[in-house]
Amino acid sequence: MKAMILAAGKGTRVRPITHTIPKPLIPILQKPVMEFLLELLRQHGFDQVVVNVSHLANEIESYFRDGQRFGVQIAYSFEGRIVDGQLVGEALGSAGGMRRIQDFYPFFDDTFVVLCGDALIDLDLSAAVKWHKEKGSIATIVTKTVPQEQVPSYGVVVTDETGRIKAFQEKPSVEEALSTNINTGIYIFEPEVLDYIPSGKEYDIGGELFPKLVEMGAPFYAVPMEFQWVDIGKVPDYWQAIRSVLLGEVKNVSIPGHEVAPGIYTGLNVAVNWDKVDITGPVYIGGMTHIEDGAKIIGPTMIGPNCWVCSGATVDNSVIFEYSRLGAGVRLVDKLVFGRYCVDKTGATIDVQAAALDWLITDTRRSLPSQEPLERQAIAELLASE
Repeated sequence: MKAMILAAGKGTRVRPITHTIPKPLIPILQKPVMEFLLELLRQHGFDQVVVNVSHLANEIESYFRDGQRFGVQIAYSFEGRIVDGQLVGEALGSAGGMRRIQDFYPFFDDTFVVLCGDALIDLDLSAAVKWHKEKGSIATIVTKTVPQEQVPSYGVVVTDETGRIKAFQEKPSVEEALSTNINTGIYIFEPEVLDYIPSGKEYDIGGELFPKLVEMGAPFYAVPMEFQWVDIGKVPDYWQAIRSVLLGEVKNVSIPGHEVAPGIYTGLNVAVNWDKVDITGPVYIGGMTHIEDGAKIIGPTMIGPNCWVCSGATVDNSVIFEYSRLGAGVRLVDKLVFGRYCVDKTGATIDVQAAALDWLITDTRRSLPSQEPLERQAIAELLASE
């Protein structure tokens, strides 16, 4: 069976991570989120997958290639052009990307699914497709019920008693919301739906195709299902996703590495004297990372591979990407460290290089400065959240 993964977006809400990593490659404890999606598709018999790519397309294609090692076949539809020898992404929108694939050669010739490439899901896709076919639907949205207070964060789907879609609300207030069923970005389509998407132009599934189907009175349904759905559309979502995995709240994601003590997991060849560091789990420490004596780590925390945590540093409830050096005395609470950026759990970002803090948080592959500024401790406190 055939499927499509939407992977052409720039991921602006997940910056600074997506400056250099496309959303489908954002790691959940070292494993890209799109890899989990491919595993799910394979489990339910979807072994032919087309991925539309645009932003950092080469990164995605180089990692997944033809899909052979993931047990599926993968082809790519690039949206963009070459300017001065460089690939420049020009995404066509989620629906426009589908139509481009079909215009190239009719790939979608039977019921197919479309997944957004930025969420961890544990869904019975087979049951959803069965429901879709029984309804005779041309398009089906898999929805999920959320608490009333969370409704303003999502697109709301309004249906009648049969599940037929009557309207949409984009992030309504709690008072205005007509439903608590939200759009999860998981869709089931019949090939005929492509007839309603214009060729060669940017066109969106949620914002343009779906309202058109409602207006036409097409057989268009929503199926509410109970399943685990971890959205990583924004930096705070990603921070929370890592916490959830470490706390054992995400069923289909296990903590990698070796459990050296209860709740403490490590990759290969981690340099640490366990008797001289203060570590409270759950914590994951990637391979070839050095934790100096006197460091303090409080979970849930992930420290990526090839990092260096200096003596006196505190890492509390934080996510540290690979090749990060945390200087002596730095105190990181509820933070995400990615390259030259330090981000708090609300998404507010400090560029440590531009702020002349790269002696405090830097790359382990860079040479250390010969002398630290005298104001080190005062500035370090700016990075901590009490």
